[in-house]
Amino acid sequence: MAASNVHISTHPCLRAKLSQLRSKNANARETKALIHEISLIVAVEALATETTSIKSGTDETPLGAQYTTETVHPPVALVPVLRSGLGMLEALQTLLPDPVPVHHLGLYREPTTLHPVEYYNNLPYHRPSSASAYPEIAILLDPVIATGGTSVAAIQTLLEWGVKKVVVIAVLASKGGLERASEEGGAADQVDIWVGGCDDEVTDRGMIRPGMGDVGDRLFLTIGK
Repeated sequence: MAASNVHISTHPCLRAKLSQLRSKNANARETKALIHEISLIVAVEALATETTSIKSGTDETPLGAQYTTETVHPPVALVPVLRSGLGMLEALQTLLPDPVPVHHLGLYREPTTLHPVEYYNNLPYHRPSSASAYPEIAILLDPVIATGGTSVAAIQTLLEWGVKKVVVIAVLASKGGLERASEEGGAADQVDIWVGGCDDEVTDRGMIRPGMGDVGDRLFLTIGK
């Protein structure tokens, strides 16, 4: 049984798109489009739970009628994991009603041990003068949670940065990777994971099976590097 902070989508359209994404015949353009579309569906489900709408002021319609405006609360920041997380970024920016900060984490898996290695981090380590401008939620974007090591490392980094909660959005995960990532964080409400699908097996090379291959390679045509 999945942990209470793990949410695996059952949306029929997502399930169909995920089966298309798995195909070896999907080219880079199709892969990019499917990653975007699946990310958008997962993000809609996630943000319906993780955020709420609050009144933000008043405005006027073209007919001159006054109405109350609303915005999303609490403040969020988007954190794509380089490089494949970039393929999910536009979906979240499309969904959110206002621009939000985007920060980047660069992590790769050491080929022998599969341990995550951080090579880039542009999180700002100074707080803005307005406390309301500081994100309460970091939305971590990474298409694949295989062993869970990269997700755990990124979650640790973001919690140490000072956000109250990390919301992980992924396209596909392994059962073991989900279990490992869902246990990260000092409190039960610090981490939520939203994912499009889940497979049981991970190979000795750290690849989900059947999975969908190396998403970064498929997006950026670096297969065989």
